[in-house]
Amino acid sequence: MAEKASGGVQSVERAFELLELITKAGGQVTLSELSSFTTLPLPTIHRLLRTLVSLGYVRQLPNRRYSLGPSLIRLGEVANKQLGTLARPYLKELVDTLGESANMALLDSDMVVYVAQVPSPHSMRMFTEVGRRAHTHDTGVGKAILAQLEPETVRSIVTSAGMPTPTPKSISSLKDLEAELARIRERGYSIDEEEQELGVRCFAMAVPDAPTPMAVSVSGPTTRVDSAFAERAVPLLREAAERISKELNAAA
Repeated sequence: MAEKASGGVQSVERAFELLELITKAGGQVTLSELSSFTTLPLPTIHRLLRTLVSLGYVRQLPNRRYSLGPSLIRLGEVANKQLGTLARPYLKELVDTLGESANMALLDSDMVVYVAQVPSPHSMRMFTEVGRRAHTHDTGVGKAILAQLEPETVRSIVTSAGMPTPTPKSISSLKDLEAELARIRERGYSIDEEEQELGVRCFAMAVPDAPTPMAVSVSGPTTRVDSAFAERAVPLLREAAERISKELNAAA
């Protein structure tokens, strides 16, 4: 507790509090808005923002609003790579056992970004490039993540990103999505039923107690990824998600 009372550590905590508040506000805030979100004195907020701007972690826009800065992108890219490295052994176990491609993705603003993949050994397989961004409403990982969030957060994400329909089976309305998320919460996993690509089915599960919303999945052609496959895959997905969660929290 002595360390927490020191000025340096307290300043770091306060700086990260401001970054988190800007993030929760959608990436842009005014000084007065920040002041209303926190108990920090206005001069302290202004001093911290000035420091964060000088380091590139915050930008001041022409309209005087503050937004997250470009230096955070570099940190995020490195963090994503580390998450991918951590998850890869568990994804490989899924592929070795099930024979289909395995992925991990996390929520990035109003989209999901894939941070790790181990491809299937089959010549006909599902391949997703690491770093690819995708919508939440029509992907297995996206729906698994949305099912863990509050309804107002889901509405905000979908309103911001939109709901394109890449296939005739894609969910196209918030009402249908909310019904689907209720089913996911009840059974504990999500299914992309040819919603991203015709002929491809995906089973996904959220990583519990993760520091940021994330999910793991297995996917492949519907001819191989069927109900019998699901009976084998779902328990293994749950085990992988729990093991990833345990390792993430042990490293925290």
